[in-house]
Amino acid sequence: MNQIPVQDVTPKKKKNSEENFDLYAKREHIYVKNYTGIFKLFRQASSFIMLLMFFGFSWITWDGRQAVLFDLPNRQFHVFGMTFWPQDFMLLSWLLIILAFALFFFTVFAGRLWCGYACPQFVWTWIYIWIESMTEGDRNKRMRMDKTEGMSTEKLMRKSAKHILWILFSIASAIAFVGYFTPIRELLDGVISFQLGPWEMWWIGFIAVATYGNAGWLREQVCIYMCPYARFQSVMFDQDTLIISYDEERGESRGKRKKGSDYKAEGLGDCIDCNHCVHVCPVGIDIRDGLQYECVACGACVDACDDIMERVGYEKGLVKYTTEHQLAGNKTHILRPRLIGYFAVLCAMFIAFGYTLYSRIPLEVDILRDRGKLFAETSNGMIENTYTLKLANKEQIDHQFSIKVSGLEGMKYMGDEIVMIKSGELLDLPIRIAIPAKYLSKANNNILFEVEALDNPSISLKEENRFIGPAPKR
Repeated sequence: MNQIPVQDVTPKKKKNSEENFDLYAKREHIYVKNYTGIFKLFRQASSFIMLLMFFGFSWITWDGRQAVLFDLPNRQFHVFGMTFWPQDFMLLSWLLIILAFALFFFTVFAGRLWCGYACPQFVWTWIYIWIESMTEGDRNKRMRMDKTEGMSTEKLMRKSAKHILWILFSIASAIAFVGYFTPIRELLDGVISFQLGPWEMWWIGFIAVATYGNAGWLREQVCIYMCPYARFQSVMFDQDTLIISYDEERGESRGKRKKGSDYKAEGLGDCIDCNHCVHVCPVGIDIRDGLQYECVACGACVDACDDIMERVGYEKGLVKYTTEHQLAGNKTHILRPRLIGYFAVLCAMFIAFGYTLYSRIPLEVDILRDRGKLFAETSNGMIENTYTLKLANKEQIDHQFSIKVSGLEGMKYMGDEIVMIKSGELLDLPIRIAIPAKYLSKANNNILFEVEALDNPSISLKEENRFIGPAPKR
């Protein structure tokens, strides 16, 4: 299957130099122009959902506790009705693998959908761009203001307002993030009363500075130079991948023209060379130069071009979501082996992950036999082993558990047979088991521990362990 080659990342030559160019080119500030369009509405809707989830989930109460809370000191991770422990780390690995395959699937199908519509870096970048336009004005006004020398009163006020709002939103984002590790209500009370601990102060400060720098100052630099996805995503493209592209055959040659003139007779295409597609691009590229790794597929250039085409009375779609095959006049193949393969693997892993969660028993049983001595012999001829049962109640309600032992004849259990374990509690329970020596036919014997919740028999586990006795006489 043909693939679109990885784009050359060598810096381009400056327009005013034919021989020399800077290997480390100076960054040119991007002034993003306001625009309207259907893809902007899609992006705003997805951004709203992402922000609602990020800022809202920590405020939801579930069974008397914060619905989503990663309690690191107690090593408990609460996600709505489920509590996960470090022993459940394999589930996190599964989830990350599933998300990776989902990213591969959607990239093969429709390019960089994640970047354009769901990536946190880009969601926050658009918010900071919006704040900038609200405080400093539209694109042309911002450019004129930055070109003026000195700092006038208006310029100082507008710049100060922008940075104050940037900082406030960065702090709000940092508090919301840390609120998933420290209960958000306690954290907010500490922020208001200036009684934060060193741990919270450090992370709120660090994340606020990172957010302010990445979304406010670096912006497209994060997407172009820091994000690894920008570098390897093109190897997953093929000629049937949905990408944003400029219809060169229809648009060339570019040029200005009078309204109503026969521009085709003048050898011109539909592109009027207004550069609106460049002015609205958050990473500052010209989509007319072809597919570029910097493109984040946000659809801004599509909306801008469609608006211009409608104004001048031309057909929309000069810049659009399309495929390489469609641009070449060939048929696009939606179903193709690699896409089907990704989908099949993704479905299989998703089903397996769902079944694992559904069948997961919220109980952890670890049995540690006393290694200080193999066994003890009592005065009445009993062979005794000592154990420590580590019982963890992973559910978010308290339970009473019964403990039973079986496997050998004449066993005598010495310890609590019914224990109360609170939600999220880890209980260490010492017990002893004694067996008459005459019932031990070998030195190493298997016994079975069964722990079951009295109010919910489905919460039960059986664990095997060893009972050590004296070696039989030959």
